[in-house]
Amino acid sequence: MKSVFKKAFALVLAIAMLTTFAACGGNTANNTEYVIGLSGPLTGPAAVYGVAVQNSAQMAIDEINAAGGLDGVMFKLEAMDDKHDATKVSANFAALMEKGMQVSLGTVTTAPGLEFTKLSNDDKVFFLTPSASGDKIPEFDNGFQMCFADGNQGKVAANFVNSLSLSKIGIFYKSDDPYSKGIFDQFKANLNDGIETVETVFTAANETDFSAQITQLKDCDFIFMPIYYQPASVFMTQAKGQIKNNATYYGCDGFDGLAGQIDLTTIPQEVSMLSHFDATSSAQATVDFVTKYTTKYGAETLNQFGASAYDCVYAIFNAMKELKAAGKDIPVTISAEDLYTLLKDHFTGDFSYSGVTGTDITWEDNGYVNKAAVKFTLKEADK
Repeated sequence: MKSVFKKAFALVLAIAMLTTFAACGGNTANNTEYVIGLSGPLTGPAAVYGVAVQNSAQMAIDEINAAGGLDGVMFKLEAMDDKHDATKVSANFAALMEKGMQVSLGTVTTAPGLEFTKLSNDDKVFFLTPSASGDKIPEFDNGFQMCFADGNQGKVAANFVNSLSLSKIGIFYKSDDPYSKGIFDQFKANLNDGIETVETVFTAANETDFSAQITQLKDCDFIFMPIYYQPASVFMTQAKGQIKNNATYYGCDGFDGLAGQIDLTTIPQEVSMLSHFDATSSAQATVDFVTKYTTKYGAETLNQFGASAYDCVYAIFNAMKELKAAGKDIPVTISAEDLYTLLKDHFTGDFSYSGVTGTDITWEDNGYVNKAAVKFTLKEADK
Protein backbone atom coordinates (compact mmCIF):
# COMPACT_ATOMS: atom_id res chain seq x y z
CA MET A 1 0.00 0.00 0.00
CA LYS A 2 2.82 2.37 0.82
CA SER A 3 4.33 1.83 -2.63
CA VAL A 4 1.02 2.54 -4.35
CA PHE A 5 0.51 5.66 -2.19
CA LYS A 6 3.98 6.96 -3.00
CA LYS A 7 3.42 6.48 -6.73
CA ALA A 8 0.06 8.25 -6.60
CA PHE A 9 1.52 11.11 -4.57
CA ALA A 10 4.43 11.44 -6.99
CA LEU A 11 2.00 11.61 -9.92
CA VAL A 12 -0.10 14.30 -8.23
CA LEU A 13 3.06 16.27 -7.37
CA ALA A 14 4.33 16.04 -10.94
CA ILE A 15 1.01 17.30 -12.32
CA ALA A 16 0.99 20.15 -9.80
CA MET A 17 4.52 21.15 -10.74
CA LEU A 18 3.66 21.04 -14.44
CA THR A 19 0.57 23.18 -13.85
CA THR A 20 2.59 25.70 -11.85
CA PHE A 21 5.22 25.90 -14.57
CA ALA A 22 2.55 26.52 -17.21
CA ALA A 23 0.96 29.26 -15.09
CA CYS A 24 4.28 31.04 -14.58
CA GLY A 25 5.56 30.69 -18.10
CA GLY A 26 2.36 31.12 -20.06
CA ASN A 27 0.81 28.69 -22.49
CA THR A 28 2.98 29.30 -25.53
CA ALA A 29 3.33 25.55 -26.11
CA ASN A 30 -0.33 25.57 -27.19
CA ASN A 31 -0.13 28.66 -29.39
CA THR A 32 -1.40 28.43 -32.95
CA GLU A 33 -0.83 32.14 -33.53
CA TYR A 34 1.83 34.62 -32.41
CA VAL A 35 0.28 36.39 -29.41
CA ILE A 36 0.82 40.12 -28.79
CA GLY A 37 -0.32 41.34 -25.38
CA LEU A 38 -1.55 44.77 -24.29
CA SER A 39 -2.77 46.38 -21.07
CA GLY A 40 -4.50 49.73 -21.40
CA PRO A 41 -7.45 51.90 -20.35
CA LEU A 42 -10.28 50.48 -22.45
CA THR A 43 -12.85 52.07 -20.13
CA GLY A 44 -12.78 55.12 -17.88
CA PRO A 45 -11.51 58.69 -18.40
CA ALA A 46 -8.41 57.66 -20.37
CA ALA A 47 -10.26 55.22 -22.62
CA VAL A 48 -9.85 57.44 -25.68
CA TYR A 49 -6.15 56.50 -25.56
CA GLY A 50 -6.59 52.80 -24.87
CA VAL A 51 -9.35 52.27 -27.41
CA ALA A 52 -7.30 54.03 -30.09
CA VAL A 53 -4.34 51.76 -29.32
CA GLN A 54 -6.46 48.60 -29.31
CA ASN A 55 -8.22 49.57 -32.55
CA SER A 56 -5.03 50.50 -34.38
CA ALA A 57 -3.09 47.46 -33.21
CA GLN A 58 -5.94 45.21 -34.29
CA MET A 59 -6.13 46.97 -37.65
CA ALA A 60 -2.42 46.35 -38.25
CA ILE A 61 -2.77 42.70 -37.23
CA ASP A 62 -5.77 42.25 -39.53
CA GLU A 63 -3.73 43.63 -42.43
CA ILE A 64 -0.72 41.45 -41.65
CA ASN A 65 -2.89 38.34 -41.37
CA ALA A 66 -4.74 39.16 -44.60
CA ALA A 67 -1.36 39.29 -46.33
CA GLY A 68 -0.41 35.84 -45.03
CA GLY A 69 1.04 36.62 -41.61
CA LEU A 70 4.63 35.61 -40.98
CA ASP A 71 5.32 32.74 -43.37
CA GLY A 72 1.72 31.60 -42.98
CA VAL A 73 1.52 31.99 -39.20
CA MET A 74 -1.11 34.49 -38.06
CA PHE A 75 -0.96 37.04 -35.23
CA LYS A 76 -3.45 37.60 -32.41
CA LEU A 77 -3.97 40.59 -30.10
CA GLU A 78 -4.89 39.99 -26.46
CA ALA A 79 -5.92 43.25 -24.77
CA MET A 80 -6.75 43.76 -21.09
CA ASP A 81 -8.41 46.78 -19.46
CA ASP A 82 -6.35 48.48 -16.73
CA LYS A 83 -8.49 51.64 -16.50
CA HIS A 84 -5.22 53.67 -16.20
CA ASP A 85 -4.85 52.07 -12.76
CA ALA A 86 -1.43 50.63 -11.88
CA THR A 87 -2.94 48.28 -9.29
CA LYS A 88 -4.69 46.31 -12.05
CA VAL A 89 -1.53 45.62 -14.06
CA SER A 90 -0.28 42.62 -12.09
CA ALA A 91 -3.50 40.67 -12.66
CA ASN A 92 -3.59 41.75 -16.30
CA PHE A 93 -0.01 40.63 -16.84
CA ALA A 94 -0.66 37.22 -15.31
CA ALA A 95 -3.77 36.80 -17.47
CA LEU A 96 -1.87 37.78 -20.61
CA MET A 97 0.86 35.28 -19.86
CA GLU A 98 -1.81 32.64 -19.34
CA LYS A 99 -3.24 33.56 -22.75
CA GLY A 100 0.16 32.83 -24.31
CA MET A 101 1.66 36.33 -24.67
CA GLN A 102 5.02 36.13 -26.46
CA VAL A 103 5.61 39.84 -27.16
CA SER A 104 3.81 42.95 -25.99
CA LEU A 105 2.82 46.54 -26.60
CA GLY A 106 3.23 47.08 -22.85
CA THR A 107 0.77 49.62 -21.49
CA VAL A 108 -0.83 52.74 -22.92
CA THR A 109 -0.14 55.13 -20.05
CA THR A 110 2.88 55.72 -17.83
CA ALA A 111 1.76 54.94 -14.25
CA PRO A 112 0.55 51.40 -15.14
CA GLY A 113 3.58 51.09 -17.41
CA LEU A 114 6.02 51.43 -14.53
CA GLU A 115 4.46 48.34 -12.94
CA PHE A 116 4.40 46.49 -16.26
CA THR A 117 8.10 47.26 -16.73
CA LYS A 118 9.04 45.34 -13.57
CA LEU A 119 6.80 42.37 -14.32
CA SER A 120 7.88 42.02 -17.94
CA ASN A 121 11.54 42.15 -16.94
CA ASP A 122 11.02 39.33 -14.46
CA ASP A 123 9.52 37.11 -17.17
CA LYS A 124 11.68 38.51 -20.00
CA VAL A 125 8.85 39.68 -22.25
CA PHE A 126 9.91 42.10 -24.99
CA PHE A 127 7.61 45.13 -25.25
CA LEU A 128 7.37 48.12 -27.56
CA THR A 129 4.94 50.62 -26.03
CA PRO A 130 3.15 53.09 -28.28
CA SER A 131 2.56 55.72 -25.62
CA ALA A 132 3.79 54.99 -22.08
CA SER A 133 6.32 57.79 -22.14
CA GLY A 134 7.90 57.73 -18.67
CA ASP A 135 11.69 57.85 -18.70
CA LYS A 136 11.88 54.65 -16.65
CA ILE A 137 9.46 52.66 -18.82
CA PRO A 138 12.38 51.10 -20.78
CA GLU A 139 14.47 50.73 -17.60
CA PHE A 140 15.45 47.16 -18.51
CA ASP A 141 16.70 45.76 -21.79
CA ASN A 142 13.32 44.19 -22.69
CA GLY A 143 11.55 47.58 -22.92
CA PHE A 144 11.34 49.97 -25.88
CA GLN A 145 9.23 53.01 -26.75
CA MET A 146 7.67 54.13 -30.04
CA CYS A 147 6.69 57.41 -28.33
CA PHE A 148 9.10 60.06 -27.08
CA ALA A 149 10.21 59.50 -23.50
CA ASP A 150 9.06 62.22 -21.11
CA GLY A 151 12.58 63.54 -20.80
CA ASN A 152 12.88 63.76 -24.56
CA GLN A 153 9.50 65.48 -24.78
CA GLY A 154 10.59 68.00 -22.17
CA LYS A 155 13.88 68.60 -23.96
CA VAL A 156 12.31 68.97 -27.41
CA ALA A 157 9.57 71.24 -26.02
CA ALA A 158 12.22 73.42 -24.32
CA ASN A 159 14.20 73.67 -27.55
CA PHE A 160 11.04 74.79 -29.33
CA VAL A 161 10.30 77.45 -26.70
CA ASN A 162 13.94 78.59 -26.76
CA SER A 163 13.53 79.31 -30.48
CA LEU A 164 10.55 81.64 -29.94
CA SER A 165 12.46 84.54 -28.35
CA LEU A 166 10.10 84.70 -25.39
CA SER A 167 11.13 86.47 -22.20
CA LYS A 168 8.39 85.01 -19.99
CA ILE A 169 6.20 81.90 -20.10
CA GLY A 170 3.68 80.19 -17.88
CA ILE A 171 3.81 76.53 -16.86
CA PHE A 172 0.90 74.45 -15.59
CA TYR A 173 1.64 70.87 -14.55
CA LYS A 174 0.52 68.05 -12.24
CA SER A 175 3.15 67.57 -9.56
CA ASP A 176 2.07 64.09 -8.38
CA ASP A 177 1.85 62.55 -11.86
CA PRO A 178 5.05 60.83 -13.16
CA TYR A 179 4.15 61.77 -16.74
CA SER A 180 3.63 65.48 -16.07
CA LYS A 181 6.44 65.88 -13.53
CA GLY A 182 8.92 64.00 -15.73
CA ILE A 183 8.30 66.29 -18.69
CA PHE A 184 8.38 69.39 -16.49
CA ASP A 185 11.74 68.48 -14.95
CA GLN A 186 13.46 68.03 -18.31
CA PHE A 187 11.74 71.08 -19.75
CA LYS A 188 13.10 73.28 -16.97
CA ALA A 189 16.55 71.70 -17.23
CA ASN A 190 16.77 72.59 -20.93
CA LEU A 191 15.02 75.97 -20.92
CA ASN A 192 17.22 79.02 -21.55
CA ASP A 193 18.20 80.78 -18.34
CA GLY A 194 16.96 84.13 -19.66
CA ILE A 195 13.34 83.00 -19.85
CA GLU A 196 11.29 83.86 -16.78
CA THR A 197 8.77 81.20 -15.72
CA VAL A 198 5.50 81.48 -13.81
CA GLU A 199 5.03 77.96 -12.45
CA THR A 200 1.68 76.67 -11.25
CA VAL A 201 0.82 73.15 -10.10
CA PHE A 202 -2.12 70.96 -9.21
CA THR A 203 -2.52 67.43 -7.84
CA ALA A 204 -4.98 64.57 -8.14
CA ALA A 205 -6.75 65.95 -5.07
CA ASN A 206 -7.98 68.98 -7.04
CA GLU A 207 -8.65 68.70 -10.77
CA THR A 208 -11.89 70.68 -10.89
CA ASP A 209 -11.07 74.24 -9.82
CA PHE A 210 -8.07 75.98 -11.37
CA SER A 211 -9.09 79.56 -10.57
CA ALA A 212 -5.96 80.22 -8.48
CA GLN A 213 -3.60 78.96 -11.20
CA ILE A 214 -5.46 80.91 -13.88
CA THR A 215 -5.05 84.10 -11.87
CA GLN A 216 -1.30 83.51 -11.69
CA LEU A 217 -1.03 82.82 -15.42
CA LYS A 218 -3.38 85.48 -16.79
CA ASP A 219 -0.58 87.75 -18.02
CA CYS A 220 1.34 85.02 -19.88
CA ASP A 221 1.32 84.91 -23.67
CA PHE A 222 2.56 81.30 -23.75
CA ILE A 223 1.57 78.55 -21.33
CA PHE A 224 3.31 75.17 -21.38
CA MET A 225 0.97 72.41 -20.16
CA PRO A 226 2.58 68.93 -19.95
CA ILE A 227 -0.65 67.28 -18.76
CA TYR A 228 -3.39 64.97 -20.02
CA TYR A 229 -6.36 66.30 -21.92
CA GLN A 230 -8.96 66.00 -19.13
CA PRO A 231 -7.51 68.64 -16.77
CA ALA A 232 -6.37 70.67 -19.79
CA SER A 233 -9.97 70.92 -21.00
CA VAL A 234 -11.11 72.05 -17.54
CA PHE A 235 -8.39 74.70 -17.38
CA MET A 236 -9.11 76.04 -20.87
CA THR A 237 -12.84 76.23 -20.22
CA GLN A 238 -12.43 78.02 -16.88
CA ALA A 239 -9.79 80.37 -18.31
CA LYS A 240 -12.00 81.89 -21.01
CA GLY A 241 -12.19 85.63 -20.50
CA GLN A 242 -9.20 85.63 -18.14
CA ILE A 243 -6.22 84.30 -20.15
CA LYS A 244 -5.35 86.49 -23.13
CA ASN A 245 -7.18 85.48 -26.30
CA ASN A 246 -3.96 85.61 -28.31
CA ALA A 247 -2.10 83.36 -25.87
CA THR A 248 -0.85 79.87 -26.77
CA TYR A 249 -1.55 76.67 -24.88
CA TYR A 250 1.26 74.23 -25.72
CA GLY A 251 1.23 70.62 -24.57
CA CYS A 252 2.76 67.24 -25.31
CA ASP A 253 1.18 63.94 -26.34
CA GLY A 254 -1.25 64.13 -23.42
CA PHE A 255 -3.21 66.76 -25.39
CA ASP A 256 -4.41 64.02 -27.74
CA GLY A 257 -8.12 63.58 -27.09
CA LEU A 258 -8.83 67.26 -26.42
CA ALA A 259 -10.97 67.60 -29.52
CA GLY A 260 -13.20 64.80 -28.28
CA GLN A 261 -13.40 66.28 -24.78
CA ILE A 262 -14.42 69.86 -25.57
CA ASP A 263 -15.39 71.93 -28.58
CA LEU A 264 -12.07 73.63 -29.36
CA THR A 265 -13.81 76.28 -31.45
CA THR A 266 -15.07 77.72 -28.15
CA ILE A 267 -11.50 78.22 -26.92
CA PRO A 268 -10.11 81.58 -28.10
CA GLN A 269 -6.44 80.71 -27.67
CA GLU A 270 -4.13 78.68 -29.90
CA VAL A 271 -3.96 75.05 -28.83
CA SER A 272 -0.91 73.16 -30.09
CA MET A 273 1.20 70.21 -29.08
CA LEU A 274 4.48 68.39 -29.55
CA SER A 275 3.74 65.29 -31.55
CA HIS A 276 5.05 62.60 -33.85
CA PHE A 277 1.74 62.38 -35.72
CA ASP A 278 -0.13 65.02 -37.71
CA ALA A 279 -3.48 63.67 -38.88
CA THR A 280 -3.67 66.44 -41.50
CA SER A 281 -0.33 65.53 -43.09
CA SER A 282 -0.29 64.81 -46.82
CA ALA A 283 2.32 62.06 -46.35
CA GLN A 284 0.98 58.92 -47.99
CA ALA A 285 1.48 56.71 -44.93
CA THR A 286 -0.54 59.15 -42.83
CA VAL A 287 -3.28 59.56 -45.43
CA ASP A 288 -3.63 55.79 -45.75
CA PHE A 289 -3.73 55.24 -41.99
CA VAL A 290 -6.28 58.01 -41.34
CA THR A 291 -8.51 56.80 -44.18
CA LYS A 292 -8.45 53.18 -43.03
CA TYR A 293 -8.92 54.04 -39.36
CA THR A 294 -11.82 56.45 -39.82
CA THR A 295 -13.53 54.10 -42.25
CA LYS A 296 -13.35 51.27 -39.75
CA TYR A 297 -13.70 53.05 -36.40
CA GLY A 298 -14.74 56.65 -37.08
CA ALA A 299 -12.81 59.81 -36.20
CA GLU A 300 -13.65 60.13 -32.49
CA THR A 301 -10.68 58.07 -31.27
CA LEU A 302 -8.25 59.01 -34.04
CA ASN A 303 -5.08 60.18 -32.31
CA GLN A 304 -1.31 59.73 -32.17
CA PHE A 305 -1.60 56.95 -29.57
CA GLY A 306 -3.35 54.82 -32.16
CA ALA A 307 -0.99 55.79 -34.96
CA SER A 308 1.92 54.83 -32.73
CA ALA A 309 0.34 51.46 -31.87
CA TYR A 310 -0.16 50.74 -35.56
CA ASP A 311 3.55 51.38 -36.07
CA CYS A 312 4.46 49.23 -33.03
CA VAL A 313 2.76 46.17 -34.48
CA TYR A 314 4.36 46.64 -37.88
CA ALA A 315 7.79 47.30 -36.36
CA ILE A 316 7.58 44.06 -34.36
CA PHE A 317 6.36 42.18 -37.42
CA ASN A 318 9.09 43.63 -39.65
CA ALA A 319 11.77 42.77 -37.09
CA MET A 320 10.52 39.19 -36.82
CA LYS A 321 10.38 38.96 -40.61
CA GLU A 322 13.99 40.15 -40.90
CA LEU A 323 15.11 37.72 -38.21
CA LYS A 324 13.50 34.79 -40.00
CA ALA A 325 15.05 35.90 -43.30
CA ALA A 326 18.42 35.86 -41.53
CA GLY A 327 17.88 32.22 -40.57
CA LYS A 328 16.58 32.66 -37.00
CA ASP A 329 14.01 30.11 -35.88
CA ILE A 330 10.77 31.69 -34.63
CA PRO A 331 8.25 28.87 -34.26
CA VAL A 332 4.70 29.75 -33.33
CA THR A 333 5.35 28.19 -29.92
CA ILE A 334 8.47 30.28 -29.24
CA SER A 335 8.69 31.34 -25.61
CA ALA A 336 8.48 34.99 -24.63
CA GLU A 337 12.03 34.83 -23.29
CA ASP A 338 13.47 33.37 -26.50
CA LEU A 339 11.68 35.97 -28.61
CA TYR A 340 12.86 38.72 -26.26
CA THR A 341 16.46 37.62 -26.79
CA LEU A 342 16.10 37.90 -30.55
CA LEU A 343 14.16 41.17 -30.63
CA LYS A 344 16.20 43.18 -28.11
CA ASP A 345 19.40 42.61 -30.06
CA HIS A 346 17.71 43.35 -33.38
CA PHE A 347 16.11 46.61 -32.22
CA THR A 348 19.45 47.94 -30.95
CA GLY A 349 21.32 46.78 -34.04
CA ASP A 350 20.90 48.04 -37.60
CA PHE A 351 17.12 47.73 -37.58
CA SER A 352 15.07 50.73 -38.71
CA TYR A 353 11.39 51.24 -39.42
CA SER A 354 9.41 53.77 -41.45
CA GLY A 355 5.70 54.19 -40.87
CA VAL A 356 2.95 56.58 -39.87
CA THR A 357 4.79 58.34 -37.01
CA GLY A 358 8.17 58.73 -38.66
CA THR A 359 10.68 57.53 -41.20
CA ASP A 360 13.97 55.75 -40.57
CA ILE A 361 13.01 55.23 -36.93
CA THR A 362 15.72 53.63 -34.78
CA TRP A 363 16.18 52.82 -31.11
CA GLU A 364 18.94 53.54 -28.63
CA ASP A 365 20.38 50.89 -26.30
CA ASN A 366 18.30 52.42 -23.49
CA GLY A 367 15.05 51.74 -25.38
CA TYR A 368 14.41 55.38 -26.34
CA VAL A 369 13.21 56.07 -29.86
CA ASN A 370 15.00 58.26 -32.41
CA LYS A 371 12.70 60.12 -34.81
CA ALA A 372 11.67 63.65 -35.74
CA ALA A 373 9.14 65.63 -33.70
CA VAL A 374 6.59 68.05 -35.14
CA LYS A 375 4.43 70.85 -33.76
CA PHE A 376 0.79 69.99 -34.38
CA THR A 377 -1.71 72.83 -34.09
CA LEU A 378 -5.08 71.57 -32.89
CA LYS A 379 -6.68 75.00 -33.13
CA GLU A 380 -5.45 78.44 -34.24
CA ALA A 381 -5.99 81.50 -32.03
CA ASP A 382 -9.08 83.55 -32.80
CA LYS A 383 -8.45 86.68 -34.81
